Amino acid sequence: MRPANISMPYFDILLEQLSLGEATVQQAFGRHVHWGYWANPDQADGSVEDFAIATENLCQRVYAATGVKEHDRLLDAGCGFGGAIASLNEQFQTLDMTGLNIDPRQLDRARQTVQPLANNQIEFIEGNACQLPFANQSMDVVLAVECIFHFPSREEFFREVRRVLRPGGRLGICDFVSTPVFKAFQQLLATFTKPMLSGTFGRVNSCFTLSDYRALAQKTGFRLTFQEDITRQTLPTYPIVCHVFNQAGSLKVVRDVAAIEKISQFGLLRYVILSFAIEE
Repeated sequence: MRPANISMPYFDILLEQLSLGEATVQQAFGRHVHWGYWANPDQADGSVEDFAIATENLCQRVYAATGVKEHDRLLDAGCGFGGAIASLNEQFQTLDMTGLNIDPRQLDRARQTVQPLANNQIEFIEGNACQLPFANQSMDVVLAVECIFHFPSREEFFREVRRVLRPGGRLGICDFVSTPVFKAFQQLLATFTKPMLSGTFGRVNSCFTLSDYRALAQKTGFRLTFQEDITRQTLPTYPIVCHVFNQAGSLKVVRDVAAIEKISQFGLLRYVILSFAIEE
């Protein structure tokens, strides 16, 4: 059972479809539940098979930005179904990896589908990303793959990550980042109605800009070491996600994803990979 105060309609639908053995959903979201990355988006063929490859590519691009190396102790916060850990498990041989999620249903699936290879160690635990259940200076790398906008507070998360990282530790994330104009529009809209991107995706805070991230890093003892805008490389994701959820009969998800697609095409919402290091 999920925590009573957590609303996750998007995952509710995915978990139901997976339990029914829906092959398309399994191929698209059985491992990774995030957008895809195409080095050449013009060559995306619109298939679910192509999307699955693209989601793996995005995941690898995020953890590569942190410089993961053998013998690292790594935390994947908001780990979903364990896709990032599954990928790292295949690429490395001596990692000590922990996946953290607030939803026990997602963790159940991760435990069932991801088993350690070689000399890797893997554990999945339930917990809050803003109250990390780990000792000070106990991690070398922390990842948050397309999930930080769900957390109650980016600042609380950054402070907790700073606490648990060892000297030389790194944080890697990918996030939907607003332009200043779109941030102002969302804040104005929220004054009169609910936040624009909440509902289907649960609690979402997309009112964060690159300038906000730079200020947050400085405030919490980090420095930004890597920044990549991959908005264009993610755009083939939208029609595929709409297709999958249309087949599942989830028309509200389709409408919401199509709306985000338009916002991204207009350049108001950017998809970025960011990596941070501890400020020594």
